[in-house]
Amino acid sequence: MPKIVDRQEQRRQIGAALLRLAAEQGLDQVSVRTVAAASGRSAGAVQKYFPTKEDLLVLAAELAGERIEERMALVDTDLPLRQALRELILTTLPLDEERRAEATAQLAFAVHAAHHPRLAAIRRQVDHDIRQALAAWLETVACPEPAATADAVIALSDGLALRMLYAPEEHAPLLAALDRALDALTSVGG
Repeated sequence: MPKIVDRQEQRRQIGAALLRLAAEQGLDQVSVRTVAAASGRSAGAVQKYFPTKEDLLVLAAELAGERIEERMALVDTDLPLRQALRELILTTLPLDEERRAEATAQLAFAVHAAHHPRLAAIRRQVDHDIRQALAAWLETVACPEPAATADAVIALSDGLALRMLYAPEEHAPLLAALDRALDALTSVGG
């Protein structure tokens, strides 16, 4: 009897290996060959699912976005506004090994997307989805300017994540800056 292969699961495992590789060594080191080695597969097996490097990058970018959205969905949005916003932002910050790897890969994808329209489209869609979900929730908690507040929260998250990647020794003062920014944001916006 032929072996049944779950194509989606195979693709996701290869994408996860690519995320690890991108986080550890950067996107410049990503190739079908290096991803094959990182995922424990042959180059031919990887090419069966991803004929080009761009196809690999597209899936990995989608997977990274999904992981962030999944963590954000676990935040208790019934918490007081400031506390819920803080918890949402913390899900995106490189505060542990897994989130550091994802943030590193996300930054690499963002830079790469500047020159690759397919990746740019994925990044814009992920940003749009997160912004829409955040603004919709902010509207339910009577935040006066939900879309503008969502943009501010995303900018705060992105800026802190970037700084935490290249200055990990500054986590404590950056988290204090997060708290000051949230105090200002929630005293004005809800």
